[in-house]
Amino acid sequence: MTESKKHTVDNSIHKKLAVDLFNMTWELIEKTDRNATEDETMLHASYASRFHWGVIGTPLHFARGEWQISRVCSILGMAACALFHANKSLNLCLDNQLGDFDLGFAYEALARAYAVQGDVAQRDENVAFAKSSAERVIKETDRMWLLENVNTVQSLSLPK
Repeated sequence: MTESKKHTVDNSIHKKLAVDLFNMTWELIEKTDRNATEDETMLHASYASRFHWGVIGTPLHFARGEWQISRVCSILGMAACALFHANKSLNLCLDNQLGDFDLGFAYEALARAYAVQGDVAQRDENVAFAKSSAERVIKETDRMWLLENVNTVQSLSLPK
C-alpha cells in the first residue's frame, strides 16, 4: 500500500472507541452469567481498547489498559497472558511515576495472575505490595476501591 492510500482515523474516533471498548469490557467483567461468546468479546474488546489508547492516550491510559487486559486474562484462566500484561502495567507505572493508586492496581493484577497460576508465594508478595501502595493513596475512596479489589485476589472474585 502506498503512502497516499493509507487510511487514517480521526483521533476523536480513536478516543471514543478506546473509552467505549474499555467500558464495554468492564460491563462484561461484571456480568455474572457470561457465555463463551461474551468471554471472547470481553477479551477482544480489552485489546481493542488498549490499541486505541495506544494511538491517542498517555502512559496512564496505557497502564490502565494493560491492567484491564490482565484482569480479563485472569478471569479467563489465562495466567501467562495475565502476567505479561500485569508486568506491562507495572513497568508503565514505575517508568512514568503514575502514582500509588495505579501502582497498587498493577500489583493487584500481578497478584491475581499469580493466583490463577497457582503461585501462592508470588500472589501473597504482590498482595502485600498492593496493600503497601494503597496505604499511600491519599483519596479515601480510591484507597478503599483499591483495597476492595486486592481483598478479592485470593478468591479470584470481584468486589461487590
